[in-house]
Amino acid sequence: MTDLPAVPHEGCPAAQALSGGDTDLCELLRRSHFDDHLDRRIALSSTSASPPVDGQSGRTHATTDADFASSSSRPRRPASIRHDLTTISKEMSERDFAILRSVAEHRFLTVRMIHQLHFHELSPRSGLRITQRTLARLRRWRVLGTLERRIGGLRAGSGGLVHYVDLIGAKLLQIENGEPPKRRYTTPSTTFLSHTLAIAETHITLLTAQLQGRLELIRADIEAVAWRTYHGLGGALLTLRPDMYLETAAEIGGDLISSWFFEQDMGTESIPTLVRKSREYENYRRSGTEQDQAEGVFPLVIWSLTARTETKAEQRRLALVEAIERDQRLDGRLFRIIAPHQLIRLIQTGGTA
Repeated sequence: MTDLPAVPHEGCPAAQALSGGDTDLCELLRRSHFDDHLDRRIALSSTSASPPVDGQSGRTHATTDADFASSSSRPRRPASIRHDLTTISKEMSERDFAILRSVAEHRFLTVRMIHQLHFHELSPRSGLRITQRTLARLRRWRVLGTLERRIGGLRAGSGGLVHYVDLIGAKLLQIENGEPPKRRYTTPSTTFLSHTLAIAETHITLLTAQLQGRLELIRADIEAVAWRTYHGLGGALLTLRPDMYLETAAEIGGDLISSWFFEQDMGTESIPTLVRKSREYENYRRSGTEQDQAEGVFPLVIWSLTARTETKAEQRRLALVEAIERDQRLDGRLFRIIAPHQLIRLIQTGGTA
């Protein structure tokens, strides 16, 4: 592993969040996910680019019952656009680029989410003010855009703005990645937007828990990055589409790694639909594709269910548990059905809670 540039531990938010200010722990955290310890960034970095764990890592994968664990030429751009790209790219800071990458990774992020990801070390009031000022500048440059509707309605003000990658931001990412963006902006439905933001919220919850020393988030692949292609019966090419794929340890630097597929349901799908999606995971497990690539380990599947009311959500969670238990094609030991607030505890216990 390439040595990282020396960064003093004084003032390190990761170390301050943990009792005793353990500098060894701080060193590990700065190697993992915190951009404020990398290239002078002050932001939580995306974990989706974290390298997969292999046999050289010195860690072992957790297992559970039944071997479950957790061409054509393109027209030249006008000179004014090329000039704007160059000028804006030079004006953008490392944190600006980190924000752009985060929005691209999650598709949509609110002001509050961007605050939590990239300005978490600041006080709530000053951090939010600086976040809004930074985002206003990125919007002015068309690096980011905002949806017409706001989370929380008009009363939410600028804090309710939902951001996506705009024209210039997409061009900058294309230059950085060497290929066109895989997704282009389209106005999302309310259901799609709510689901996408809920996935982002879960990711941020895990990153925050790591910052607090409650677990280690080794890898987090979101949506398309997490998808798996495999051959089903008769050789048909199929795709499993998790909302996220996660690799975690119950504590910072822990040797035991748990892997998970994560599904978020907002109460918009019927229980039979969720059961059919669960069968897709069972079919994928039986293909052996994941196990061949992960030392025989298959991730546990987390279903995080919400609804308009907690009473309705709890009813749906119980209904899904019962439906999975009744289905002779499913092994209930593969699945964990939870409320969102139970996620951290589940990961800390490796799926046994």
